[in-house]
Amino acid sequence: MSTLRIYKKEAWYDLISVWRTPGFVLPSLAFPLMFYLFFGVVFSSGGNATYLLVSYGCFGIMGPAMFNFAMNIASDRAHGWLTLKRLSPMPVGAYLLAKLSTSLVFALVIILLLFSVAALFGNVRLHTNQWLILAGLLLAGTLPFAVIGLILGLTLSDKAAPGVVNLLYLPMAFLSGLWLPITMLPQALQQLAWLWPSYHLSQLGLKVVAADQGFASAWHLGILFMQSMLLAALARRLFNRIAA
Repeated sequence: MSTLRIYKKEAWYDLISVWRTPGFVLPSLAFPLMFYLFFGVVFSSGGNATYLLVSYGCFGIMGPAMFNFAMNIASDRAHGWLTLKRLSPMPVGAYLLAKLSTSLVFALVIILLLFSVAALFGNVRLHTNQWLILAGLLLAGTLPFAVIGLILGLTLSDKAAPGVVNLLYLPMAFLSGLWLPITMLPQALQQLAWLWPSYHLSQLGLKVVAADQGFASAWHLGILFMQSMLLAALARRLFNRIAA
């Protein structure tokens, strides 16, 4: 079997396995859409529908990436599947890329749902290149949150993983200004927002629709890149320790 075929099969089976888990699928797709419908459409005023499209887009793509990696890898570790896969001829990269591809599929579905609701019911009007850039940015922004999920999956038990992900995911979204504009938070929390990758991703997205805080994109890109590299280095170290 060719290497490419192995990667494709692993990605397909991972997606099917996750898609058959209603407890994961329904919250992942429904929560960002429900929040956007409620706050971005029904109770929207001024330009809030556009702002919240970006912020809830970031919120939406974070969840599947973090939960998919953290919960499933922790479960695979607990039940010996990760050890079995490491001992099999399958490349380790196929296992990790399969989970990333599943996260990207969920992110794409969420993006399409939010974009459709925003255009049809939220009266959001963007140029074609803005829609495309925003979609591409959100898809690329899945990566650091997938790595965070990987780190949690490699360090937590399968029972602890869901709770710890929630303890990180929800406060990080709030403190990054994804639920309400960052300017509404106390000044100290606005400064601490620079610690979170979700803040930098949202600011890059908001810059596409001219609703960001005005800092240069290079700052957000540079910090997001450095955070991703540091997280990836930590994840690799943890994975190698488990494999040793």
